[in-house]
Order: sequence, then structure tokens, then C-alpha cells
Amino acid sequence: MTHDLTRTDASDAPAASGASPVPAPGPKPAQAVVRRSRERLVDAKLILGIIGVALLLLASLGVGVFDLRGEGGAEMFQITRVPRTIALVLSGAAMAMCGLVMQLLTQNRFVEPTTTGTTEWAGLGLILVMVVAPDASLMTRMVVAIIAAFLGTMVFFAFLQRVSLRTSLIVPIIGIMLGAVVGSVSTFIALQTDTLQNLGVWFAGSFTSVLRGQYEVLWVVLLVVIAVFITADRLTAAGLGEEIATNIGVNYKLMVLIGTALVAVATGVVTVVVGSLPFLGLIVPNVVSLIRGDDLRSNLPWVCLLGIAIVTVCDLLGRLLIMPFEIPVSVILGIVGAVVFITLLLRTRRNG
Repeated sequence: MTHDLTRTDASDAPAASGASPVPAPGPKPAQAVVRRSRERLVDAKLILGIIGVALLLLASLGVGVFDLRGEGGAEMFQITRVPRTIALVLSGAAMAMCGLVMQLLTQNRFVEPTTTGTTEWAGLGLILVMVVAPDASLMTRMVVAIIAAFLGTMVFFAFLQRVSLRTSLIVPIIGIMLGAVVGSVSTFIALQTDTLQNLGVWFAGSFTSVLRGQYEVLWVVLLVVIAVFITADRLTAAGLGEEIATNIGVNYKLMVLIGTALVAVATGVVTVVVGSLPFLGLIVPNVVSLIRGDDLRSNLPWVCLLGIAIVTVCDLLGRLLIMPFEIPVSVILGIVGAVVFITLLLRTRRNG
């Protein structure tokens, strides 16, 4: 039985005292939900957040060793600073969003590409391309990394379905173990083929090598973010579990497949261009969920903004702490993420 959740105001009551009450035409429940979602999406806090992130990005454009006021400054600005800042936006938003989607699908707050082995599978795909086709184009590497990340994530989900999970802590442990095995295979292949240095560069997430002409494939993740926003309601329903999702008319297995594919695309592209950004997908969704709840559609703008902000702050710290040298952003993210991860573990244990 379907219940109409809309209310009729007193002004909508029939004027004639003897007439039988007739419900005034109001928005359908689905339209009401969309309206409420839109009202939650854009508000003063979100605008302030956008302004704050914009200021961080302006700071990123202004920080660097090269003096832009000198000869060739304008050209260097276009070649290095602008691509690097765009890469910060796209990769930060994409990896934070990946963590949010994976946590919904697995119903576990400790899951993200780093703790499921997705990033390691993408790295395995990259090293295989380097061995089989050393002269492969960036697009070929990206496609192989995406396929490897997708297959690895599906392997992770297959393990979850076959393992009895007595506690939520088992899920990231399984993912980390799988990632360690895959990482060991990648390291062994790299040692045998003398490509260990290349593997280290890929996994040391850094924006140092992001230049004009080498980062443009990152725009693919913008399409992924749009796709997640379009399918947000169904992904949220899938996050409630297979039984509930099926009862409300959502194809659970299809949505898991779509969500996994979107995560694989974003992870593969970011790994190829930037490298590993550990724990970003763990930190951001948990902070946003603690403040705003678990509605994917209304949280997605905040997740993207906070992901961009954290990556930009870590990148600025990496550039400023030992200037003129740089600390890879993955090092700072790893430290912050490890602290957040341990805090979440202790909090979960304390809450039973």
C-alpha cells in the first residue's frame, strides 16, 4: 500500500462548509523527495565551502619554486601550475567519492580503494602493461589499469560473500590482505623485469609530474562524478542491503556492478596520472557522514569539496615544508589517514 506523505495546508481546505473535503493537488512523494534533496544540496554553508576551497586552489596556483614574475613566467604558469591545480580538484573529488560509494555498497565505514586492494590491482595492471608493451600510450595504460581495478574489486566482493563476517573490522582486514598479496606480485614482476623504480613512482602519489599534455585523461573522472550523482538514489538503496533494495524495486546486483565499475574507472585513471592517494576515501566520507548523515545525493557535493580541500592542503604542505624539494602528497595523506583509521577502529571497539 502506498502512503501519500504530502500535507495539505489549511489554506487548501474547501471553502464550502457543506462540501466533502477533497485533498488539494500536491507534489507526488518522489517529487517531494527531489525537492527536499535540491534544498539540501545548495545552501549558505555549501557556498562558504566552495569559497574556502577556491581560496585554497588560488594558493596552490601561487606556490612554487619558479618565479612567475620573471621571463617565461606566464608560460610556466600554464604548463605546470594550472594543470596541477586541475589535477588536485579532479583526483581529490574522485577518490573521496570512490570511498563514499564503496562504503555504501559494502555497508562498512572502513572500506575505500586503499583498504580493498583496488589501488594495488590498478598498479598490477600498470606493471603488466610496462612489461608486455613498454611503449604503450597513456590511454592504453589507463584502460588496463581500469580493467585490473574492476576485476580486483569484484574479487574483493566475492570474498566478502563467502566469508562469515562477525565484525565490521574483518572487511578492511580482508581488503588489506588482498592488496598486500597483489602488491607482492607486482613487486616480484618489477624485480624480475627491472621496473621496480617505475612501480615506486606510480605508488608514490605526487602531483610533481602533472604537466600540460599529460593530465587531460583525468577529465574522465568528472564524468564518473556525474554518473554517481545521477545514480545516487539507487546506490543509496543498494546500500541498504539486497533484500530491502529488491523490495523497493532496485536491481541490487546491477547497482553493485555499476558502482564497482565507476570506482574502478576513477581509481584506474587517478593511479595512472597521479599515483596512490591513500586513505582519502576513508577520511572524507566518515567526516561528512558524522556531520550530515548517510544520504549519498546530499553528501556528494560535500564529499567532493572536502576531498579537494584535503588533497590541496596536503599538497601545499608537501611543497612548502622542505622547499625547493617536495614531499609526496601520499606521505602526508598516509599519516593523516592512518590516524583517522585508528581513531575509527577505537571508536567502533568502544561502541561495541
